[in-house]
Amino acid sequence: MIKLQKLLVGAMLSVIAATAAHADSTPVAKDIVLVHGAFVDGSGWRAVYEILKKDGFHVSVVQEPLTGLAEDIAATRRIIDQQTGPVVLVGHSYAGSIITDAGTDPKVRALVYVAAFQPDANESIGQLVSKFAPPNDAVQATPDGFLYVDPAKFHATVAADLPPSAIEYLANSQQLVSAKVFAAQTSVAAWRVKPSYAILTTQDHAINPELQRWMYKRSGAKVTEVNASHAVYASQPDAVARVIETAARQSN
Repeated sequence: MIKLQKLLVGAMLSVIAATAAHADSTPVAKDIVLVHGAFVDGSGWRAVYEILKKDGFHVSVVQEPLTGLAEDIAATRRIIDQQTGPVVLVGHSYAGSIITDAGTDPKVRALVYVAAFQPDANESIGQLVSKFAPPNDAVQATPDGFLYVDPAKFHATVAADLPPSAIEYLANSQQLVSAKVFAAQTSVAAWRVKPSYAILTTQDHAINPELQRWMYKRSGAKVTEVNASHAVYASQPDAVARVIETAARQSN
């Protein structure tokens, strides 16, 4: 009888342990919102999108106009409004400024910065860039104040680890960004009250890796270093998806 009781207790403990383990691995946030950076559009997220969808997440991609920080934040908030549950908000590059502000939405549980700027409240990208030497002079301006990457320098600056055919397409299908976004200051910093995760790209020639390191240390973000170019979401989508899924499981 005692032996039977021990067996029953052991079985119950196994069930409890298995249930707890399952709970630990079950994502708290099932909705992922991806926000692209300057010079590209949301299609660049396709590989990350497919991985996250396969793993059971609901994924939405913002197509912001890149005409001004306020307009881009508004476009992101519209997509957040469409989500039904807790959200992990992900931004690449310039979109770090967008998610820093839009991330104050109550639905947003965690922020993921992918080779992204992470400004504080009342801080602009221009102020951040001035702290470290810019990687190069590839960015050019149109007469009406929009910026683009010199196609001849796109490979070295943005996507050195992508195939030549992909780089050529990206260079020739750029979405130009208003120069004023780099002077615009964020009004709040969601990362001060919500958990943040960051992917630091060590071979980045668009955002100085040392600037990334400085920003992410300041915010206390959980950092994953990846030996990749600025276009890490396209060159190493598995690594990016893993960080996003970790944020989804650890958010509260």
